[in-house]
Amino acid sequence: MKTLMVFDFDHTVVDDNSDTWVIRCLPGQTLPDSVKKSYRKGHWTEFMGRVMNYIGSQEVSPDRVRSVMETIPFTAGMTDLLTFIAEHKSTIHCIVISDSNTMFIDWILHASGLRAAVDQVFTNPAKFNELGYMEVQCYHSHDCNRCPVNLCKKKVLELYLSEQSDAGVVYERVFYVGDGGNDLCPTSCLRGHDVAMPRKGYTLEKLLAKLEGQEDDTSLKAKVIAWSSGTDILQELKASI
Repeated sequence: MKTLMVFDFDHTVVDDNSDTWVIRCLPGQTLPDSVKKSYRKGHWTEFMGRVMNYIGSQEVSPDRVRSVMETIPFTAGMTDLLTFIAEHKSTIHCIVISDSNTMFIDWILHASGLRAAVDQVFTNPAKFNELGYMEVQCYHSHDCNRCPVNLCKKKVLELYLSEQSDAGVVYERVFYVGDGGNDLCPTSCLRGHDVAMPRKGYTLEKLLAKLEGQEDDTSLKAKVIAWSSGTDILQELKASI
């Protein structure tokens, strides 16, 4: 029987927000107000498209963007956790579902030598256009009113689990590890023996605390175990397998 580890990326695998970290590649490390003020709630991906367009217009090269992204710090204990997962691929599958983008996540995981730990990454597709500007697209469209317009993590997780099931892969236990408001929706499809793991002191922990004890359909079936470092998660994973 296999275990599935599902990770958010920003403030979970890495200890910062990759989308704001990228601003460090600008000469003044800041965005003009015209870009900053263009953000509309729930439309972060379109905003990031404008950020990356501005970075390109400042003649910041793709190599410079990459080298800055590769300096983002991992959350304490995460490299040990991902190394353990990479060494146990026959029994542990691992996916990332993130509102970042494909290029940032691939660069960061490759630079750390941890790409082998992760079987699949579900995130907003990104590429450099002919001008050398990065373009970011929405991952998918969905009809969930709880999630940002570009990504419902529950829809992604349910689809992944059903495709795996069709291929004959059933997970004895699923661990969902995250920190933010957009990590709440996917925890609702976890089963009684699965584990929702919110980061201590972050939004997801507070939202799950409200849900615990409710008996309606949206209530949580999974066990909730909060974490502060990758070491805490690794301890739970080892105990489980």
